[in-house]
Amino acid sequence: MAIEISDLVKVYGNVTALQGVTISIPEGDFFGLLGPNGAGKTTLIRILTTLIRPTQGSARIMGCDVVEDRALVRTKIGVVPQAMTSDLDLTARETMDIYARFYGMGRAERTERSEELLTMVGLKDRRDDLVATYSGGMRRRLEIARGLVHKPSVLILDEPTIGLDPQSRHVVWELLEKFRGADKLTILLTTHYMEEAETLCDHVAIIDYGRIAALDTVDGLKRQIPRKDVVELTISGCDASKAADLIKTNPSVTSCAVQGDTLIISAENGANAIPVFVEGLKGIGAGVTKVILKQQTLEDVFIHFTGRPIREEEAKKVSFLLGAGVPTKWGR
Repeated sequence: MAIEISDLVKVYGNVTALQGVTISIPEGDFFGLLGPNGAGKTTLIRILTTLIRPTQGSARIMGCDVVEDRALVRTKIGVVPQAMTSDLDLTARETMDIYARFYGMGRAERTERSEELLTMVGLKDRRDDLVATYSGGMRRRLEIARGLVHKPSVLILDEPTIGLDPQSRHVVWELLEKFRGADKLTILLTTHYMEEAETLCDHVAIIDYGRIAALDTVDGLKRQIPRKDVVELTISGCDASKAADLIKTNPSVTSCAVQGDTLIISAENGANAIPVFVEGLKGIGAGVTKVILKQQTLEDVFIHFTGRPIREEEAKKVSFLLGAGVPTKWGR
């Protein structure tokens, strides 16, 4: 396993930020930790990046204990914190070079790796410009490149697209997919954006109030909730009740209600079921004049397991390197 977390607990005074978290992430997996602000995501990341110690339990990255083998763990991880931390007074080339030196890389290796990464993130032509002249999306791309300069086995990203416009957010998603394919990275992503988790992740854990509420693939999580996809078919040329009786014979259908000339169908994998429904209705002389598909989303999953919608307010623009996730009264 790339990351093994067992019964992890973190207590700050009277506040329990993590309550027995257990997660195993295989090598090469794109793993999402989905939850609202204050759920415990950043506290978990601070432990995995060796910045704080757990109160109880253990965590290992590529076989190295985050408490006993802190220095070794830091060589195996690349980190992109929530806040923008790139130095505005440096160029992209200088930024990459300084971080490569931190990991003991020689000049030739530093230069080659920096050029490779800056090209991949689309900053090669701006590599000698000050970071102060970059947009937010460009700074985030630089910070992803910076986190990968030493060729880590695991890339950890804490809310990497907070504050970015939708276009920049999608550019970051494409970059992460590119790097994952090129370097066979294990990626751990924390987010409170449903679409981000659904688009990128192989597996998702839902965390709330410091506990893991659910963990599975995105499709697996959707299968765990009782509500199915909803297909609305508006028909003509046939009595709606007769059409509903036919639809109910399909094994994927859990219910079919009639509202005027519209069938409200609850079914598994509604997208695949629609052609079957249409073909069957043709057989009894019914035509379909309108189709609406409402598929299950991670929002539905989150509501099922936590009892409420995710709170997608903007996270505070602070870095976990400086103490995010720690109650103010307890300091760093």
